[in-house]
Amino acid sequence: MNVYDFDKTIYPVDSTLEFYRWCLKRYPRCRRTLLWSAWAGVSMGLRLRSRTKGKQDLFRFLPYVPAEAPAAFWQEHLQYINPWYLAQRREDDLIISASPEFLLRPVAEALGFALIASPVEQATGRYLGENCNGAEKVRRYREKYGDTPIEGFWSDSRGDSPMAAIAERAYLVKGQEREPW
Repeated sequence: MNVYDFDKTIYPVDSTLEFYRWCLKRYPRCRRTLLWSAWAGVSMGLRLRSRTKGKQDLFRFLPYVPAEAPAAFWQEHLQYINPWYLAQRREDDLIISASPEFLLRPVAEALGFALIASPVEQATGRYLGENCNGAEKVRRYREKYGDTPIEGFWSDSRGDSPMAAIAERAYLVKGQEREPW
């Protein structure tokens, strides 16, 4: 099994922020939450709030977004998946990401990979568990796959070192470049 981070790894930018900007353009009522979003960014940047709480503040725009929005977003953005990933994609690939599961589910179905992501209620933006990053990724992987070996792991972030440590091989992704961890 190969395991990949999603944002800035197989997708070139942060999909959550891209989805947020996309929603602001299409659903003007989302703009009511701009101050909360700014507060979320500042508070996370200054480490005043946990990522989970900060992202939950950002997700206050979600009640103004129709349920079909993630699928519509991916209809427009699927073309931006990194070509190097598409060239090496396998049936047993797993994506493990801090992005919300509801946002990545449509792309997982389109590309046929398994998915572990942050549990966020789409209608409200409330977290239903911990943000899936760092050591939480390993915990969630072990919960679902036990000791199943990871042949290769790819990520753009050193924050994913816990996942890299349990893989046979790990690669750091910088744009289109991939180098050994």
